[in-house]
Amino acid sequence: MTRAAADQRGFDPTVLFADAAEYPEAGDCVLLDITGETARIELHRPERLNAASAALIWGLAEALHRVRAAHCRVVVLSGAGRAFCAGHDLKAPPLARHSAAARRHLDRLQFVSHALRDPELISVANVHGFAYGAGIELALSCDFVVAERGTLFRFPEVSVGLSVTGGISFYLPQAIGMPRAKELIMLGEPFDAGTALGLGMITRVADGDERAVVADRIAARVLELPHAAMALAKGTIERVFAEDAARAMALEIENGLDTGGAADAERARARFSERP
Repeated sequence: MTRAAADQRGFDPTVLFADAAEYPEAGDCVLLDITGETARIELHRPERLNAASAALIWGLAEALHRVRAAHCRVVVLSGAGRAFCAGHDLKAPPLARHSAAARRHLDRLQFVSHALRDPELISVANVHGFAYGAGIELALSCDFVVAERGTLFRFPEVSVGLSVTGGISFYLPQAIGMPRAKELIMLGEPFDAGTALGLGMITRVADGDERAVVADRIAARVLELPHAAMALAKGTIERVFAEDAARAMALEIENGLDTGGAADAERARARFSERP
């Protein structure tokens, strides 16, 4: 599937980024560097453990749009500070339930996963600290995931009255089986990098700063290999699941709109906001 064909799934940049004026801080939340055919994206809200605010997701979606426009072959995604991404920012003011702003936000979340799965772009996640909620969904959208030993992963959405995104409701059962996927998504217990590796969810576990070395080594290897063959290999794998994944992602958007402002979600958000 070509990049142009993939974009016909409904992700219109003029719609996705029409509300740029509402997120002036987006450029500070996500740092992008493009050198040659390699892009590096850093989530940059270290004071909030890179929690996925609406502005951060806007900035990440826009950065990936620029990466694809630049025809980069590989992107390395990382997080500043003590964590990769601690999940959705539950201390930020919630978007109004079923509002146009909420739908655009969910569309951008799904676009991010879609862009990371683009056959023309190989994605590497360099993960440490915490990868919760949106963080684990971002990581698992990448082709290769290198995690620091001791990293904790978690799907906390149900526990705070929200819904998973990023196609996780489809891709996770495919990767690890329905019973374990239900356990992780529905019960929301944390698990470590060793468990994630054993389940086949991530590619490598590395010690300390070695994770960056391993991630860079994978990115360099991608550039050594024939681009057309690499894109075809990834595209064939993705195409097998494309229609079912697209349906799952559409359902996730509707679920997100239904749960985002529900009474139990608001109570869970309130309990979280009371934490220090």
